[in-house]
Amino acid sequence: MSRRKPAPRRRTPAPAPAVTAGSPCPCGLDASYGACCGRFHAGTGATAPTAELLMRSRYSAFVVGDAAYLLRTWAPEARPATLDLDPGTRWTGLEIRATTDGTAFHQRGTVTFRAGYVQDGEPGVLDEHSRFVRHDGAWVYVDGDFPED
Repeated sequence: MSRRKPAPRRRTPAPAPAVTAGSPCPCGLDASYGACCGRFHAGTGATAPTAELLMRSRYSAFVVGDAAYLLRTWAPEARPATLDLDPGTRWTGLEIRATTDGTAFHQRGTVTFRAGYVQDGEPGVLDEHSRFVRHDGAWVYVDGDFPED
């Protein structure tokens, strides 16, 4: 009787814990999701008052899988018709590295960030220098570059 080696098991990442209103906000600020980015995602009238807070809320939208919010906060001239989020990607942390302008006194701003993720069991990092503008009084994402360290 011959022995066959079992096929190697594919590593499946553990699912991320569900984010609830009382959970720590995925964006990294010291607040609950409901009091931080969740209030922007809910669309109850509040919009992110700075480009940095919009960036943080967009990151959190990727974490919770809120494609509608991502599309809603994209500049109309750059917005894709649809957005399919990869359910195999789990976002693991956000680091804001730099900001320029992007406050209540500006019409434009930039945010440079680093976001960690795990995709198909492999860790990765996304570095982006994002551009934001005001559209109808609210901050929206325009586009970004991917700088190399």
